[in-house]
Amino acid sequence: MTTFKRSSGILLHPTSLPGAYGVGDLGPAAYRFVDFLSEAGCRLWQVLPLGPTGYGDSPYQCFSAFAGNPYLVSPEILLGQGLLQPEDLADMPAWDANRVDFGRLYQWKPGLLNQAFSRFQEKPELRAEFDSFCAENASWLEDFALFMAVKYDNGGVAWNEWPAALRQRQPAALHQAREKLTLQISQFKFFQFLFFRQWNDLRRYAHEKGLQIVGDIPIFVAMDSSDAWAHPDLFFLDEAGKPLVVAGVPPDYFSVTGQLWGNPLYRWAAHRADGYAWWIERIRATLSLVDVVRIDHFRGFAGYWEIPGDAPTAQTGRWVPGPGAELFHAIRKALGDLPIIAEDLGEITPDVVELRDSLGLPGMKILQFGFSGPDNPFLPHHYPANCVVYTGTHDNDTSLGWYRTCQPHERDFYHRYISRDNADVPGDMIRTCWASVAVFAVAPVQDFLRLGTETRMNFPGKVGGYWVWRMDENALSEGLKKNLQELNYVYQR
Repeated sequence: MTTFKRSSGILLHPTSLPGAYGVGDLGPAAYRFVDFLSEAGCRLWQVLPLGPTGYGDSPYQCFSAFAGNPYLVSPEILLGQGLLQPEDLADMPAWDANRVDFGRLYQWKPGLLNQAFSRFQEKPELRAEFDSFCAENASWLEDFALFMAVKYDNGGVAWNEWPAALRQRQPAALHQAREKLTLQISQFKFFQFLFFRQWNDLRRYAHEKGLQIVGDIPIFVAMDSSDAWAHPDLFFLDEAGKPLVVAGVPPDYFSVTGQLWGNPLYRWAAHRADGYAWWIERIRATLSLVDVVRIDHFRGFAGYWEIPGDAPTAQTGRWVPGPGAELFHAIRKALGDLPIIAEDLGEITPDVVELRDSLGLPGMKILQFGFSGPDNPFLPHHYPANCVVYTGTHDNDTSLGWYRTCQPHERDFYHRYISRDNADVPGDMIRTCWASVAVFAVAPVQDFLRLGTETRMNFPGKVGGYWVWRMDENALSEGLKKNLQELNYVYQR
């Protein structure tokens, strides 16, 4: 079991960083954020999944479980390296500094990255590094680059709508596609090269500043992903590539009809038959990018909600046993003891608790969920030390937004428990988390900035208008840094 050290941090996805290029990226603002965290005495930066996003812009629905998001590549760094020139930015749109316009970004940034690819051809000194990257990542990169090239060549439609020969990965059709799309395949490989190069530089800098990166693995992959296309035998898909059953959760706190995620479900028997090789490689790849992994929807390893592939909502479904501890034992045998956080929220049954505890993994506590009464397990006086406490996560309203809309009985108990007025609800909730025995204490940056619902990152089960918030250029003030320094000192984080 990995033993974590009492620490604190901030949850901020890179897309939410400020900057001049339409979306937060891995450039100067990311380095300034690392500096801020380090100087404030924090040791953790938590991010969301770093993969390439598709429809809906959710980092939990990526085109690959292994690839990085090329939209996070910093133009400013490319300018400094000579891979871009100022004239390449002449057609850059005027961006809203407070929101990501993914639609316009998807139209503009690939052209910019293609300019970098063109200049790369003139820089032979980078060729060996690029070739080495491609060779080291060939196990997923070959399929991913071909997937993306074929996808664009087919107008962007999902892979199960491609011509049958490509959908079924018939060797002759794949060979023909590689011949036809050689340039495009190289471009997609190059985009990944840029992402991993910039991310690894940033992560090294974070380590120099005493920080660890907390990353995130969604339990499921997107239906429209290179993983599902390249490994259909590992998922419940029919011969046409349509999912027979899909993932989601039954009616819950967020939705009366449940959440219909639509991800294909794993054929766990097929994974078991090859020693969970795909999962081992997935964990290995993620831990090459981050230092601690939060596994989203951990309860799905004990049991998951299986919904018919054609069901209109998540109400029609059934619980099916997951792989349990066997999967984690296989991963540990291959990779050693792992720094994993179990996202154990939702409908938690005794088998989920047993699995988490048998593996010695810290679970999660969400303070916003705690104010129904003194017996609520999300209140700090019930916490074990081996847990991670959050004011809220990317799926919750901000703490200020929560307070403004919570039920009267919750608000009343909040005041009784916190023993404060409502002058600084986010600050009081952060202090309560930091003071707890939880080994890690984390809050979204929106709570440190005392922001409301308009800055909420996501609302589970709703598509459109989320994942777009960006932080103001001057948000991280000296006063905020001193406040965080004090919290970390007083509560020994």
